[in-house]
Amino acid sequence: MYQLFFSPGACSLASHITLREAGLPFELKRLKFAEGQQRSPDYLKVNPKGRVPALVTPEGTITETPAILFYIAQIAPDKKLAPLENPFELARLQAFNSFIASTVHVAHAHGPRGSRWANEPTSLEDMRRKVPETMRDSFRLIEQDLTGDFVMGDRFSIADPYLFTMSSWLKGDAVEIAEFPRVKAHFERMQARDAVREALAAEAAG
Repeated sequence: MYQLFFSPGACSLASHITLREAGLPFELKRLKFAEGQQRSPDYLKVNPKGRVPALVTPEGTITETPAILFYIAQIAPDKKLAPLENPFELARLQAFNSFIASTVHVAHAHGPRGSRWANEPTSLEDMRRKVPETMRDSFRLIEQDLTGDFVMGDRFSIADPYLFTMSSWLKGDAVEIAEFPRVKAHFERMQARDAVREALAAEAAG
């Protein structure tokens, strides 16, 4: 049994969906960010970073979305959630997830989490104003790369829940997903998957 610490609306949704796609047994552990539970002493013992996701495994705790997604793909190889047999294709997938983590997520966070990088109100406001531009720039690159039904072409992978999660943030960043037809089609395709519907329902249940 695995434990996934998550918060609704956070990037932990990608790991949640992937656990369901893999068919692994897991328990959800909800953190209420509005109440500061991610900074509680008990949770900091699980993840000293005070963020989600955190996946508790029989061997220890894993943090950071790309690492969790890759771990799930490796422990459920029969689900073929990553091209583990092809070093080049695996590197392509890892490059995509790294871009999501290091560029797209950071661009988004400059809005609601600007205090990570600056203190002055004028700096924070400037970062917030920049978010729609940087998110558009990022999704233009993603739009160019989406040449099939999924990130890796015709093969569903751990990159797809990650992209779905980031795409769900676009509206809040004042970017219309319709500006990116391929991304929009991918988002709608993902919404139809059982694992996505189940994950969203579980996180909305409270």
